[in-house]
Amino acid sequence: MFTPVAWLAFGLAASSKLAAAQQAGSIVQVGNTQVSAMMMFLGNEEMVYILDKSEGNAAQIDGHPAWGAAWDVNTHTAQTMEILTNTFCASGMHLPNGSYATFGGNSAIGPLGSTGNVGSGAYDTTYQDYDGRKSIRILNPCTSANDMSSAQCQWFDNATVLSMQKERWYSAAEALGDGTIALIGGFVSGGYINRNTPNTDPEYEGGAAEPTYEFYPSRGAATVMNFMITTSGLNSYAHTYLMPSGNMLIQANISTILWNPDTNVETPLPNMPGGVARVYPASGAVAMLPLTPANNYTPTVIFCGGSDMPDEYWGNYSFPNYNTWTYPASKDCQRITPEPTDGSSPVYVQDDDMLEGRTMGQFIILPDGTLLVINGGVNGTAGYAQATGQTALYGDMPYGESLASGPIGTPAIYNPNMPAGSRWSNAGLSHSNIARLYHSSALLMPDASVMIAGSNPNIDVNLTTIFPTTYAAEIFYPPYFSASRRPTFSGAPQTLSYGGSSFDLTVPSSAYSGSGNAAAANTTVVLLRGGFTTHAMNMGQRFLQLNNTYTVNSNNSITLHVAQVPPNPNLFTPGPALMFVVINGIPSNGTMVIVGNGQVGQQPTQDATVLPASVQNPSASGSGSGSSSSSNSASGSTHTGAIIGGVIGAIAVIGILG
Repeated sequence: MFTPVAWLAFGLAASSKLAAAQQAGSIVQVGNTQVSAMMMFLGNEEMVYILDKSEGNAAQIDGHPAWGAAWDVNTHTAQTMEILTNTFCASGMHLPNGSYATFGGNSAIGPLGSTGNVGSGAYDTTYQDYDGRKSIRILNPCTSANDMSSAQCQWFDNATVLSMQKERWYSAAEALGDGTIALIGGFVSGGYINRNTPNTDPEYEGGAAEPTYEFYPSRGAATVMNFMITTSGLNSYAHTYLMPSGNMLIQANISTILWNPDTNVETPLPNMPGGVARVYPASGAVAMLPLTPANNYTPTVIFCGGSDMPDEYWGNYSFPNYNTWTYPASKDCQRITPEPTDGSSPVYVQDDDMLEGRTMGQFIILPDGTLLVINGGVNGTAGYAQATGQTALYGDMPYGESLASGPIGTPAIYNPNMPAGSRWSNAGLSHSNIARLYHSSALLMPDASVMIAGSNPNIDVNLTTIFPTTYAAEIFYPPYFSASRRPTFSGAPQTLSYGGSSFDLTVPSSAYSGSGNAAAANTTVVLLRGGFTTHAMNMGQRFLQLNNTYTVNSNNSITLHVAQVPPNPNLFTPGPALMFVVINGIPSNGTMVIVGNGQVGQQPTQDATVLPASVQNPSASGSGSGSSSSSNSASGSTHTGAIIGGVIGAIAVIGILG
């Protein structure tokens, strides 16, 4: 599916009005997000939702600084949203019906990071935020057709009604095959890394660490995970990936395991080669490679960048012992296939180095099956501080509170199907002068561009420091925007099942040029979930190619016969995703669909249908013109869920209304 067309498109001039306006490889500043985008997710084809920490943003709502916003994908404008609790460094995940949940955060904070002045951090009268460490917040995404000010379009954020059992800050979140979300580890209160020195209590750190896991909806009492003890220190925002077996790959510090969420049994895997830390605050770029029929939907996870700083340099909750901004980030990349199908043992495999060392780099999977890495710096780590073990005075800190230096303004693209030694390129990609360091984010858009936002390595809003609080949003246009036309299609279903009857998509002759047989043979249908992005991670990000055959019709259109999602919900957990049709490496616009039955619980599965044989037509050819529309004829109706139940014993009953 990874044709040479998209890879060779680097640097080509745009050849249509659309491409001229959206130059391939360019990074274009597009608007103001109102709050700094520490966290983002795509709610539907129209709205990106943005979360910040509670801080002194100029944008106000209900008489206090805002720390939530809804970004209109089409108008590039943001509308502030009310959030009650402090979302600072929360985690988040999709729900089966298309809603999203965020988990945890920090205690109430006032100006300059001061602890909330009511009840030892329970509330702050200036910023008017509540303690968010146990919060579960639910959002039902809305569109421009809805009243965005109505209660059904706002965040549900009431910890007295819905909350976690434990206080969690920087916890991991990963969806399971039934739509349940595993919540793992975290801090209890603030700090640089999750340990004291000397580290005499690696389990609880005197009450500052949370070594347990729990589930939403709840499956019982929170339980200690031994891995959170053995990785003490560097285990915040652990990297988590559900495997086909239902086990979960978890990587933190330099350790790796497969974890069984049902039994809490841990199976050790090899340590990270070279002692390179990938989790926060080393913050390497990590992603699961595309799941395709060609690889039999076997997951492989790639880890790139981060830091190989010696253990003693990392320090403790207070700050690093070392002047991190002088320490080069790693350029090393490693792959691991945690559940090999050939009976071999899982091992890390050296991959091509990145083009430069990068901390806080972020992988965004593109619809053509390549991976964009964007944002970050060449030196240092994530986090902020006003001192280190080597620099005692804030006035002597050369980059303000930032613990990183050398912002990287040029992205790069990794092609997993190119031969070793030639998988990375930044040819033809533009450079941005906006530093995107700590608390920056990036997210795939429905038109297959990438939104870039955030960056705020500061304890509170600071617009004058060297790396300031950033509100400017940008759009990156990948190389396939050099195409003179973008595919269109119709017939996308609103929901997909796990196995069962296939469905047909229609690609009109105007959507391609040249031989119909060649276009059909080089067409794929992919599901792409951009995930919940924060701290150089995209929680829940996943790419799955649906199996398909085709018929090239006498009217020159192409009918794609498309299989449902493979009958294993662990491969692609229930919830929202964008469907793209990709012809010769050029993607259509994405159409939002729901995978699964929209409910938390065991997902119905059926045997996969045998697809009809492909039928060619040697006389068929496309009539695509030299320009294309930026809209996708397949859009149909966006399917979002609604919260239909109250809360019963701390479980929100969520389902699809239609």
